[in-house]
Amino acid sequence: MERLRLAFVTGATPDKWARVWRERHPHIPIDLVPVEQAAQRAVLDDGAADMVLARLPVDLDRPRPLHCVRLYDEQQVVVAGREHLVAAADPEGGVTLADLADEQLVAPHPSGWRPDAEQLDWPSMSDKDAVEVVASGTGVVILPMSVARLHARKDVVSRPVTDLEPTQVALIWLRDADSDVHQDFVGVARGRRAGSGRGLSR
Repeated sequence: MERLRLAFVTGATPDKWARVWRERHPHIPIDLVPVEQAAQRAVLDDGAADMVLARLPVDLDRPRPLHCVRLYDEQQVVVAGREHLVAAADPEGGVTLADLADEQLVAPHPSGWRPDAEQLDWPSMSDKDAVEVVASGTGVVILPMSVARLHARKDVVSRPVTDLEPTQVALIWLRDADSDVHQDFVGVARGRRAGSGRGLSR
């Protein structure tokens, strides 16, 4: 492999690992490619990336089986306008899904959870656009904490959703494309020292 193309979803921060990779393997450049969560599987299937720092869930079997190494969990938060009732919740204690049962969820949540209230027909929108909508005082959106921080504004607040499972961030790549380069990057992401375990010869 002449270079390693690592795609990463919004909120993921591969810079530290890329820096370590460049120090260990200056002969194999690494390209960091941002990708929307909806396309995180497709960039592997169409050959646009060698590995993806992805947010689960991802179909690991179809159309081609993937390797998946889970790296860390991430708290999910609800984002709402600063004048919304959510703002009154304890920033540490957060809210529950039951507290949001009467809300308008302006973007669908990957878990499939929906408030009990009848929902408006919201158009498809990016995470940034969803935050802009809730900033106007209309509805709420649930996002991974890192994504909420990325799109933070003075006119919105975020609170942990305490009974929603954390999201998981993982490295994924095609099983039939596995190589020492892939395995060595896994070692970097897991904090292994140079020369330990499977990987490139040095």
